[in-house]
Amino acid sequence: MPGAIHAEGLVKTFGDVRALDGVDLDVPEGTVLGLLGPNGAGKTTTVRVLTTLLRPDSGRAVVAGLDVLKQPNEVRRSIGLSGQFAAVDEYLTGRENLQMVGQLYQMSGRAAKARAVELLERFNLTDAADRPTKTYSGGMRRRLDLAAALVVSPPVMFMDEPTTGLDPRNRQQLWEVIQELVAGGTTLLLTTQYLEEADHLAHDICVVDHGKVIARGTSDQLKQRTGGERVEVVVHRPDEIEPARSVLAGFGKGEVAVETHTRRLTVPVAGGAKLLAEVIRELDGRGVEIDDIGLRRPTLDDVFISLTGHAAETGAAPEDGEADESGEDPRTRKETDQ
Repeated sequence: MPGAIHAEGLVKTFGDVRALDGVDLDVPEGTVLGLLGPNGAGKTTTVRVLTTLLRPDSGRAVVAGLDVLKQPNEVRRSIGLSGQFAAVDEYLTGRENLQMVGQLYQMSGRAAKARAVELLERFNLTDAADRPTKTYSGGMRRRLDLAAALVVSPPVMFMDEPTTGLDPRNRQQLWEVIQELVAGGTTLLLTTQYLEEADHLAHDICVVDHGKVIARGTSDQLKQRTGGERVEVVVHRPDEIEPARSVLAGFGKGEVAVETHTRRLTVPVAGGAKLLAEVIRELDGRGVEIDDIGLRRPTLDDVFISLTGHAAETGAAPEDGEADESGEDPRTRKETDQ
């Protein structure tokens, strides 16, 4: 049975750019899917299609049991969306923004006011509640936009890089909010460039690149694809890099990676803590002084690099082919159902 979010063969082009090239997704109810990929991979286009802001050239999608193309208005009533850019009215106060969203969802005036108070407190905006949002910092606007997406506690949520611009304390707070929502049965599709965020929140992860899903699975399953454990060594002096490389090559199951400027060497191994003790003895026998040594599992950063060829890029730069020619955020303009 299809999940709360289900997509088959989504294709979307912008001129010569094929932003989506047959994307398939399935997100079970009450779970979090982390959508990872470099800038321009198709993450935001996927979100816009699933939230009815863009029509795909081909393929189909169902959200909360509703067909995205045939029932767009019903889909919009059943979802919450926090996009890459804060969509708040800068001339209204924070309180007024939240109350307006509640009333647009046909909440009573009293219920909208009560919900606004609750969300302002949850996102640490109470002190600024009655200031025009044009006086807010970027991080405060981001938090207000996230609060607006949660006014009606929808069964399905889409968050497109929600914690970009947030400080660590507010990011941790949002993670707690997300976990509360999911524990209550909300289904969430989350795009992020913070791989720690996906590792912490997502039940399953899809990696997209050039408009295609190139890998999917749990965090542990994806990490296993990059290999097993790795020994990482930081030597004390630059002239000790070569002898340390020679030692690690004798123990490793692959090429020794060297970062000259940090004097760091890394090699995949098999053998666990026992092998690490042998490496330390051998380095000591060669007279190599080490500042740090450890045995670690692959991270999602390693997965990302192995799959896409480079590290994740933090920030909310527009994806190639995804921004409107006008540069407008599509949530701020009227959509015409076709």
